[in-house]
Amino acid sequence: MKRFCLLLLSLVTIPTFAFSQGTAESKEPIVILISLDGFRYDYVDRFQPENLRRFIAEGVEAESMMPSFPSKTFPNHYTIATGLKPEHHGLVDNSFYDPEKDLTYGIGKKELVQDGSWYGGTPLWVLAEQNDMVAASYFFVGSEADIQGIRPSYYYPYDGSVSNMTRVSEVFKWLELPEAERPRLITLYFSDMDDVGHAYGPSNDAMLEPRLRKLDHELGALFEGLKSYDLDINVIIVSDHGMTDIPVDNFLNLTILTKDVPGSVVNNGALAHVYLENKKDKRKVIKSLENAGFPVHITDVDHKENYQDLMYKDRIGDILIIPDMGYYLATGPAVTLTKRRAKSLGTTVFGEHGFSPAYKEMHAVFYANGPAFNSGLRIETFQNVHVYPMICKILGLPIPDSIDGKLEVLAPILKN
Repeated sequence: MKRFCLLLLSLVTIPTFAFSQGTAESKEPIVILISLDGFRYDYVDRFQPENLRRFIAEGVEAESMMPSFPSKTFPNHYTIATGLKPEHHGLVDNSFYDPEKDLTYGIGKKELVQDGSWYGGTPLWVLAEQNDMVAASYFFVGSEADIQGIRPSYYYPYDGSVSNMTRVSEVFKWLELPEAERPRLITLYFSDMDDVGHAYGPSNDAMLEPRLRKLDHELGALFEGLKSYDLDINVIIVSDHGMTDIPVDNFLNLTILTKDVPGSVVNNGALAHVYLENKKDKRKVIKSLENAGFPVHITDVDHKENYQDLMYKDRIGDILIIPDMGYYLATGPAVTLTKRRAKSLGTTVFGEHGFSPAYKEMHAVFYANGPAFNSGLRIETFQNVHVYPMICKILGLPIPDSIDGKLEVLAPILKN
C-alpha cells in the first residue's frame, strides 16, 4: 500500500519548499471539507479501508450522519454548506419548479446551476469571502454559482471527467500560495461511491470494494501530502446520503400513475412533486392517486406541519408522491431503459437514495481529523445541519443567527 501511495504522490507536484513553508507565518486554522458522494455510513466497517481507518482512529467519527429530506445530492450538499434544511435554503430537490421564475430547476441545467438567484442562505465560502478570508472549491454544490454575487476566490465548474488526483494536486497548489492568497477554506468532492452504488447497489461487495480501495489510496495520497505543510490543517470528511438496493421489478411507472393529473409532475425516484393547475382539484387528485393501487404515500403539503411557514414552500409540489422504501418512481421510458440495462449488466438490483432519513440505509458519514479536533472520539448520530456552525467556529467566522444548525451539537468534539 505504501508503494501505491508513493506512486500516487509522484503524480502530483509537491515543491520541496512546502516542507518548511509557514514557519515564519501566523498559523491560522485551515479547513478542508471533503464530500464522498453516496458513501454509506457502514462502508468503512464493512471494507476496512486502510487510510480512512487510520484517519478515523486519530480523529473523530460519528456513528452516522443523518441527511435532510429528501436524501438527494444537491439538497444535502447545500445543507452542509449552509446549515439550513432544504426547505429553508431553496434546493428542495434535485429538480423542482419555481412558480415565481416559471422555471424548473434541474441539476443538469448548467445555466441554472450557476445562477445564484436559486440559492438561499450563506454558504461557507460566501461567508468566508465576506469576512476577507480566501476560499477555494474543487467542486461542491453551489460553489460555481454567484450566490449573493460571490463565488470562491478559486473554483471550477463541475466536470466529472476530472480525475481525483488532479483535484488533490490542485489542493496542494493552493496550500503552496503565499499566506495572503492561500485559501483557509477548501472544499473537495469525489463521486466514486455514488457512481458504483447506483450501478450495482450497496450490497454488491464485489463491485464496491475495488472502487473504495482505489478511493482510499487517493485519499491516502492527500493525507500524506498534507503532512508536508507546516500549517494547521483540519480535514472534515462527509457524505450527502447513503444508498439502498432497489430491485428492477420495483421501479414504478410514474407516467401511468399520474396520467390523469391536471398539472405537472417534476422529479421522480423517491419523491415526485405534483404542481396542480388548479389547487381546488387537490382532494380529487389525491383520492385518485391513493386509489391507483401503487405502493406510495400521497402527502398534501398544506396539511403537513413540517411544511408550514417555510421560505421556499412554493417550490415544493402541492402534492408529494413518496414511494414505500424499496420502490422507486420512474417515467415509462425510464422503466423500460432500466430493465434493458439490468439485463445487459446481468443484474436484478440497482442502488438508489432520496428516502426518509428515518431509514438507516440513507445515513451518511462524518469523520474529522486535525489540530482543532479531539482524538480517538466516537459520537452518536447527528443531523447534517450542524456541520456548518462547527466549521465557522474553527475558522473564527460569525455564525448566522438564522441557520438550523446548532454549535452545541458538535462543540464537544473540538479542543479547548
